[in-house]
Amino acid sequence: MTAAALRGALGFLTRVPVGRSEAAWEAFSGAPWTLPAVGYLVGALVALPLLAPAPAPTVALAFPLAVYAVTGITHLDGVADIGDAAVVHGGPAERREVLKDSALGVGGTVALVAVVLGLATAALGLVGASGAPGAGGPLVAAGIVVAAEVGAKAATAALVCVGDAAHEGLGSALADGVGPGAALPVLALAAPAALLAWPRVLPGVAALLAALATAALLRRWSRRRLGGVSGDVLGATNELARVAALHAGVIAWTRF
Repeated sequence: MTAAALRGALGFLTRVPVGRSEAAWEAFSGAPWTLPAVGYLVGALVALPLLAPAPAPTVALAFPLAVYAVTGITHLDGVADIGDAAVVHGGPAERREVLKDSALGVGGTVALVAVVLGLATAALGLVGASGAPGAGGPLVAAGIVVAAEVGAKAATAALVCVGDAAHEGLGSALADGVGPGAALPVLALAAPAALLAWPRVLPGVAALLAALATAALLRRWSRRRLGGVSGDVLGATNELARVAALHAGVIAWTRF
């Protein structure tokens, strides 16, 4: 059951060729703890550009490419839809209608640009900080990236555990089968990621807390504006929490 759940999580969250099956999906949908578990692997893979002996602008380009080469762009669709829904005038029903529209609007375009730009600028900040004397070097930068990825996955999983689905769909498929108690294993698995930027601890802690804070803000926003959590909200949480966590990690590393 555990192996099937992890395989389902890998198939859902990444482009790793593990195959997909109904049994793996069912095991994964009832096991939100698999999200931060997979986050460690994803973070290690996408951190590789930061270890390359390349100029900072090149790393800034390579980092977002690595992120979406590993994870795919499925969750970016959630960012675009939420961005479009955020600028719609009207109640939850009108905003949910926008989520079903495949056309990309101004709000979605701005949201997508902000996310990709956020990844690139975070990479620039990490490369710059790793070159400072006594900062700890690229391994600390890589540790922050892994902590941010685990944090983003834990934030998404926590939202699955405590959120109420807005309608039938991916959100309800994941959220209806679990309760708030399932968030405890999620947080327990994510907590060790705070130490991955050792000997610096504060950057990893900041990354995790920023990711979870992003989930809390999106939960509040989605309840008021959409009537609850949806698949688009979960996808947007993953992407926005990653960006927030990376920048929080950079700030904690360079300012404290």
